[in-house]
Amino acid sequence: MARRTKEEAEATKKAISIATLEIFCEKGYSRTTFDEIAKRINLTKGAVYWHFRNKADILSEIIRKTFEITRNIIAIKVPKIDSLEQLKQYMHEELKLIENNPEYRQCLYFVFHQMEWSEAILNKVSADVKSITDFNKEQIKKALKTEQENKQIKSELNIEDITECIDGLWMSILRNIVIPGADFNEFKRLLDISFEIVLNGITTKGTN
Repeated sequence: MARRTKEEAEATKKAISIATLEIFCEKGYSRTTFDEIAKRINLTKGAVYWHFRNKADILSEIIRKTFEITRNIIAIKVPKIDSLEQLKQYMHEELKLIENNPEYRQCLYFVFHQMEWSEAILNKVSADVKSITDFNKEQIKKALKTEQENKQIKSELNIEDITECIDGLWMSILRNIVIPGADFNEFKRLLDISFEIVLNGITTKGTN
């Protein structure tokens, strides 16, 4: 019975998160109310408050769960990232997921383009956002370090600097690919071109 109650609670939290993201995207964060969230999924406002104290808590849940799920999905296709080729494959898998998963695309679009990032909200969800950005950078850095140890990247180059450059390119692609009407094939091509440009500048191929 306890297991069923826990599963029901998780299902309710998921329904609240999905409904809230929909309303956030329709009306904006500040204009969304608990009454509207409850009405969207036929709950009482008290039932929503039972699971979440405020909208920032719901936003934190949306961000954390969304990226946890998507990370696990991509990890099935790319279980490890020990090379730049695997890193590029990982990024391509994420682009495919954005293309084929409307909820993930909606979440990214809201976070990048619609969210009203006040100081109070940032204080609430900054740890969740940082864990995501840190994860991406760690994957990039790990691949670069391994390639440099294997003498595939010039030894004199600073891995931290290259990590920031690749991460900046990657975040730019993510910000733009989630915009409605974006050409996914064009951004996939841009990812390949960006990698080629970076590799030409940092790899030992063709050097003495």
